[in-house]
This record gives sequence, C-alpha cells and structure tokens, in this order.
Amino acid sequence: MNPSSSATKPPTSSTSNRPTERFRSKTLTAALAFLLGSIGAHRFYLYGMRDKFGWAHIVGIVLGAFGYMLLASTERASLLGWVLVFPGAVSLLAAFLSAIVYGLRPDARWDAQFNANTGRHSRSGWTVIFVVMFSLLIGAFLLMTGLALTFQTYFEGQVQAAKALSQ
Repeated sequence: MNPSSSATKPPTSSTSNRPTERFRSKTLTAALAFLLGSIGAHRFYLYGMRDKFGWAHIVGIVLGAFGYMLLASTERASLLGWVLVFPGAVSLLAAFLSAIVYGLRPDARWDAQFNANTGRHSRSGWTVIFVVMFSLLIGAFLLMTGLALTFQTYFEGQVQAAKALSQ
C-alpha cells in the first residue's frame, strides 16, 4: 500500500469530531415564528434545544395563559393576572416581530449567519413575504387590542375610584 495515497484520503465521519452543518431555511424559520413562535419553535429550529430564549418563550406563554385565565375569572380585576399575562403577551408579540425580522433579512446576510458552512444558499420567494405581511397584520392587531383593553380597564378603575370618593 502506498503511504502517500492514505494521506490524501479525507477523514471518515467516525474520526471527524466536527459536526456536520445543517441548512436553515429562512422561510421555514419565519413560518415557525409566525405559527409556533410563542412556544419558541423558531428559536429551537435555529439554535437547538439548549437555547435559553426558546425556553423563555415557553415559560412566558405558560405564565401568560395562567394570567389570562385569572383575568377572565375575575373580570380583569386581578393584579396578579395582569402581572402574569405580561410575559405571555411579550412572548406572543416577540414571535410575530421575529417572523418579520427574519423574513425581511436579505438572503445573503441570512446565509452568512446561519448557512456559512453548508454550501447551500437561500432563495426566499413570495411565501416569506406573505408570512411577513400576516405577521405584521396579526401582531399589530393583537398589540392594539391589548393596549385598548389595558387602558379601558385602567380608566374604568379610575371612574370607580372617583365614584367611591364622591360618596
């Protein structure tokens, strides 16, 4: 056997310690952020199961669900419910914002950050544009609805306090 021929062979996967890079789709990431972003699916897709912000989405949405149930059962009168619903709202709105940010990132910049060693290039099309449009539409609607309910509850409380003082 020629010693020079064994030196030119690439190392096999059993001897290589470097993990293989996987391609990360910009369209899939934006769609995951839009559909399942409140549970951190887009974060887990990009960074793996050890991503602390992905887990923060899960904690936030669980706290928000408990806060929402508490507010619904007390007709928006529970201070604890308002405190608990805040992380859930942040998680939900951050997911829609992430879908917009990921979807609008140029393909070359996306590939430089997430697909540098894969040898493949992203080609996003109209699908990602529709994801961005619906994320903006639904995210803005939810933000405005949340603000309207918050201010309505605050001002109704002020009216009740004024009535109690005047009597």
